[in-house]
Amino acid sequence: MTEPKRSHVAMFSIAAHGHVNPSLDVIRELVARGYRVSYAIPPSFAEKVAATGAEPVVYTSTLPTDDEPEAWGTELIDNIEPFLADAVQALPQLAEAFAGDEPDLVLHDITSYPAPVLAHRWGVPAVSLWPNLVPWEGYEEEIGEPMTAELKASERGKAYYARFGAWLAENGIDIHPDRFVGRPRRAVVLIPKALQPNADRVDESVYSFVGACQGDRADQREWRRPEGAEKVLLVSLGSAFTKQPGFYRACVEAFGDLPGWHVVLQIGKFVDASELGEVPASIEVHHWVPQLAVLREADAFITHAGAGGSQEGLATATPMVAVPQAVDQFGNADMLVSLGVARHVPMEEATADALREAVLALVADPDVARRLQEIRLSMAGEGGTRRAADLIEAELPHG
Repeated sequence: MTEPKRSHVAMFSIAAHGHVNPSLDVIRELVARGYRVSYAIPPSFAEKVAATGAEPVVYTSTLPTDDEPEAWGTELIDNIEPFLADAVQALPQLAEAFAGDEPDLVLHDITSYPAPVLAHRWGVPAVSLWPNLVPWEGYEEEIGEPMTAELKASERGKAYYARFGAWLAENGIDIHPDRFVGRPRRAVVLIPKALQPNADRVDESVYSFVGACQGDRADQREWRRPEGAEKVLLVSLGSAFTKQPGFYRACVEAFGDLPGWHVVLQIGKFVDASELGEVPASIEVHHWVPQLAVLREADAFITHAGAGGSQEGLATATPMVAVPQAVDQFGNADMLVSLGVARHVPMEEATADALREAVLALVADPDVARRLQEIRLSMAGEGGTRRAADLIEAELPHG
C-alpha cells in the first residue's frame, strides 16, 4: 500500500532578516505536521531555511541586502522600484525551479511579488505571511493616496506604474499594482493585534492576527543576568540601520556610570567596538546578541522599533525607548507610545541625557509595568505559531 501523497507548500521570501525570521517558526511547524515545504530564497538565507526542515529553492535576487541599506535610496520611488525589478527577473527563475513540482499552496512574504503571480498561474491558493502592520478599511484614502499622489504625478512614478501594470497583465492579472501589493486574498499576520493601528477597522476575514511566532530559539545561545546586576538594559537597532557609532557612544555615556545597571549593547556589523572609546565593565558590547534571551532578563529595551523587536519587547513585558530609523519603525514607535509602554526619542534627539531620562522614567512607572503585563497576556491568547499553521492548513485544497 502506498503512502498518501504529502501536500506540498511553497514559501517565497527575500533575503532580509525582518522578512525571513518571522516566518521560520511557522515553516518549522508545517514541516513537523508532515507537509513537504519548499522555501524560495536567495543563497544567503538558504542555511537558515534548511534548519527548519524545509527544502531551500535558491534563486538569484537583485535587491539590496541588509549589508547595504544606503542602496535603498531616500525617496519612495527608490524604495519600491527595486522590488518590481527583482520580481520581473526572478519570476522565470522561480517558474523553472518549480516546473513539474508545483505546490498545492503558495505562502509568501508581502515583498515577494512573483509568488501570487505563480499561484495564479498554477491555480492554487496564495496566503500572505504579513510581518508588519496591515491596511485597514479606509487606509488607501487616509494614508496610501496622500503618500503616493506626488509619486503618481512624476514621470518616474508613471513609468513605474505602467511597467508594473503591464507585467501583471502579461501574467493574466487584472488588478491595480497598489491593490496587488497591499490587498492580499488571505493573510496571516505575524504581529500582535496590539501593534496594529485602527485594529477595529481591519477586515479579519482577510487578515488574521496570530501574534509573535518566536519558537524556542534553541539554535541561539542563552544569556543570563550577571551576578550583582540589579537592572539590565538591552540596546539594539536591529540588523540593517546600525551604522551609528555616535548613538552607541551616547548610550555608553548615559548608562556606563549608573549604579546597579548592566548594559548589553549590540552594535551590528558596520561599527567596530574601538569606535566607542573607553567602555566600562558594566557594558558588554557585541556585534550580535540573542535578543529574545536577553529580553527575557531585561528591565528596559532601547530599540529601533522594528516589528520583530517591538513584539519581542511586548512578549517579554519590557519597557521600550523607541529610536526608529526607517520605514514602518516610526509607526511602530507611535503605537508603542500609544499603548503606554514606550517613549519615542527621535534619533537627532537621542543624547545621553535624553536616553537616560527616558529609560529611568519608564522603569519607575508602575502603570507601564501593569500595561505591559496586560498586553503580554492578551498576546499569549492570540495563538502564535500553532494558530498560524492551523490557518494555513485550512487554506489547503482538500480532496
